[in-house]
Order: sequence, then structure tokens, then C-alpha cells
Amino acid sequence: MDISDYRVRPTKHFTLDYMRKWDYDIEQLRKAIETAYRTEKTGKNEYEAYVRAKTGSRKIIYAKDEEYKEIIVISGAEGK
Repeated sequence: MDISDYRVRPTKHFTLDYMRKWDYDIEQLRKAIETAYRTEKTGKNEYEAYVRAKTGSRKIIYAKDEEYKEIIVISGAEGK
């Protein structure tokens, strides 16, 4: 998915929990969403991106706002 025109904004919950745990910054988060091996649309503007990592897979849940050209990263999860 091409999100080069979009601004990536993680929520406070995602920043304090997942970005700190995964040691991600905004650019790594953008790259992870762009290179996800599977992206599913789960709602009107909500998506789930599945990313491979060394320890397993990660799921990044985000909302895409077309009007303001923003991606708001809501939550994440880890799998084995």
C-alpha cells in the first residue's frame, strides 16, 4: 500500500505500549505498513496490516483519513 502522501500519527496508547516495546520510530512504522505482507480492510476506514518480524508476526491496526491525508495508528498485537 502506498502511503507516501500520508502523515502517520500513532495514538498515545500505541506509542507508550507497542512503539516502545518494538523499538519503532515513525519512519519504521511507516515502512512496516508499506511493506506488510497482508493488509485487510476491517471497517469503513479501518485496516489491519500484518508485518513479519524476527520474533514472529505483528498486527498494526490503523485508520486511514482521506480528507486530512493521515494514518492514525490505533493499536497493535504480536503473534508467534
